[in-house]
Amino acid sequence: MGQAQERAGTGGHGAPGPRGGTEGTDGRSGTALELLVHGVGGTTPAEMLDDPRTVRITGDHIAAVFRRTEDADAESRPEDYRGRPVPEAYVWCNLTSGNGTRALWLLLLPFMVVNLAHWMRPTAHDRIRTVRLYGLLVRLTGLTLTVLLVAAACEVALDLVAWQCAGTRACAQRHSWLGFMSPVVSDGGWWSPPGRRLALAAAVPAALTGLLWYLSLRTWRAYESQQPMDRETDAEEDPGRTALGRPGFWYGRRLVARLRAAHTAAGLLTVAAAVGTPAARFDRRPGGPALLDTLGWVLVGALAAGAVAVVAVVCRRGRSENRLDRRLDEHLVRRLPLAALVLFVLALLYGGWARPGWTSGGRLSGDMTFGGIALVQGLLVIALAVVAHLLHRSRPDARAAIRGLGGPAVAMLACALGGVMSGGVAQRVGDWMDGTGTRVAGPPVLLTWQASVIPPLLVVVLLLCAALARHTLRLARAERDAVEGDHPGEAGDPGRTRRIALTRAMATLTDRAPLLVAITSAATLLLGAGALVGALTTDQVPGEAARGTYTVVHGAAQTAQALGSWLIGLGFILFVTWGRRAYKDPSARRSIGILWDVGTFWPRAAHPFAPPCYAERAVPDLTWRMATWTRATGGRLVISGHSQGSVLAAAASWQLEPSARRRVALLTYGSPLERLYGRWFPAHFGPAALASLHEEVDCWRNLYRRTDPIGGPMRLPGDSGPAVDRAPLKDPLTYGRTDLHPLPAPILGHSDYQADPVFAEERGRLLARLRPQVPAPRHTEGPAPVPAADDGPGDC
Repeated sequence: MGQAQERAGTGGHGAPGPRGGTEGTDGRSGTALELLVHGVGGTTPAEMLDDPRTVRITGDHIAAVFRRTEDADAESRPEDYRGRPVPEAYVWCNLTSGNGTRALWLLLLPFMVVNLAHWMRPTAHDRIRTVRLYGLLVRLTGLTLTVLLVAAACEVALDLVAWQCAGTRACAQRHSWLGFMSPVVSDGGWWSPPGRRLALAAAVPAALTGLLWYLSLRTWRAYESQQPMDRETDAEEDPGRTALGRPGFWYGRRLVARLRAAHTAAGLLTVAAAVGTPAARFDRRPGGPALLDTLGWVLVGALAAGAVAVVAVVCRRGRSENRLDRRLDEHLVRRLPLAALVLFVLALLYGGWARPGWTSGGRLSGDMTFGGIALVQGLLVIALAVVAHLLHRSRPDARAAIRGLGGPAVAMLACALGGVMSGGVAQRVGDWMDGTGTRVAGPPVLLTWQASVIPPLLVVVLLLCAALARHTLRLARAERDAVEGDHPGEAGDPGRTRRIALTRAMATLTDRAPLLVAITSAATLLLGAGALVGALTTDQVPGEAARGTYTVVHGAAQTAQALGSWLIGLGFILFVTWGRRAYKDPSARRSIGILWDVGTFWPRAAHPFAPPCYAERAVPDLTWRMATWTRATGGRLVISGHSQGSVLAAAASWQLEPSARRRVALLTYGSPLERLYGRWFPAHFGPAALASLHEEVDCWRNLYRRTDPIGGPMRLPGDSGPAVDRAPLKDPLTYGRTDLHPLPAPILGHSDYQADPVFAEERGRLLARLRPQVPAPRHTEGPAPVPAADDGPGDC
């Protein structure tokens, strides 16, 4: 392997290139390259290359390019590849499902979802301020999620454990490990004053903040620090079509560093406020020490100034995509978290100062904190919806999900996920502390109200799912005639026809996902607003607040409260169990990796603690490989992408220089480029962007099946040239038993596109079309009509 890598690495820019005097630029090299990119879930090089003997020619253990062993030195033997290409496989699955520590990324799920909302903005031209306002609102929403997570940790450690349980004799005796913090059990020990208990418990949320900072810093060095190819923006490029072609799009190192500093500071300031605010409130009592009262006001003012500084940093985007922005705001990145750390330490000293007569009772000000966060999140989501509507109205796109409101809807779901996770932890710890019937005050009332709205929300979701299931069954019955029509002259099999028709109908559920997300998000916003109003107006849990009303209302409130607490606890247990299983079981970890394959394609532009963007490593890898090959050989390359691999292939093609892009042919199959990315991310994969890609590459062909729930046609608009889509492939390949297929053929759906003869046919035509010299013009004089999806191979 080492020898093969050494041979392969002696070409231009560290990539395989021509050997022995064969130069593609003078027309003597006939070698073509087929670069395979796998999809979600990953696979092995042996499976991709259909050969158990493979060798890594470039890359590392995380992401690499592989060849068959016999092809390792293909550049030195061009005469052996006159009639066939050199196959290569780019394997990137370890970027999302590597070692067991990746299971910890489950804790970052709300951050990942809100980061997706940033990239879901509608298409808009000449609306720069509105676009910037959209990004600003999403970044502020992401900041509230960080504050929410740290506040939940403060609620558990400071309020439930240190303030309530340690301050209650029966609870402290039940949990003996808290005895040293209890004024009664420890007989007035050094750690028994409330302020010192809070200062000690503050280590838990501070450690959580430090862990998030460390994970973000480590992945930032591994992912965002991978530099793309440095190139000048070509004058013939249209920068308005898609930002994916900008040189600095996949290099967000500066932005992530700024946001990491701001969010780390926000976490530390939240903990400092949780420790210092109760002490400052006690010091304001009549007759209290004037010095401590003054210090308390100074501390609160410093915390407020720190919060303003954090918000200001988040509001400033601080990144350029039109070039490789290698600068780092080193003073800001270092000084802002350091200043927050200093305030945190000062808050610990201030809160831990001895205060005679101070005792802990009831709850800390959790309801105000969580209520304020919920209110701000709701207002931000509403404002985001207004901005998204204005952008969508300026340039309507009929295919955009939820009429351009996909981003606000997903941001609302991110806030709901954060609330469920924080509320679940607080509820479970509260039940654990109060397991003996000690009757501590428990978690804030608002968290109980939020848990109580989960049952009605589930009822709405279940009714919607039932409606979708009914529609799917109707569609399946309508598809039976179409299935039989696709296989004329064969004996009918009602059971097999039903299975094929049902598979086709279920594949259409992907196209109805926007409806599910829209209704769920709207219901979450309305129910969350009701929970906030109920908690703030009654200051009682739903069961107590409904006492004295109608019997039906009281019973429904008690049922919702009990069922909601049980559901949120069950969800938390399942979440922890799934994470633990993923840590130990590679197969389960790969399943989680599939979730990250879809959710972490985009750079961390809204939240620095989200799981890292694997595309910031994969897209530069593919771009370098394609550019060095076309430069060294004169250009014969087909990049073949399946599923998510087709998205990476398209993104890498956009990153090429226009001259190199015209020497590349693109083959996509099972591709979500238009069906998912085009609808949910219209500003970057909308009709204009995909049409420009089709015009700029040498040739593009797309394969899909009606049974595939992920892949679909491209649906390019207007006069965008020859058709990209092949007619839907047959699935299964044969309806019944034949001499060639004596056993029933499986329904393949999203997998194994290479098994279809059409795949080899389209690949062969793309390779035959490419030549060592610069390809011929793609369009003849005068505009040509655009055919629909054809039954034959078509002509690019």
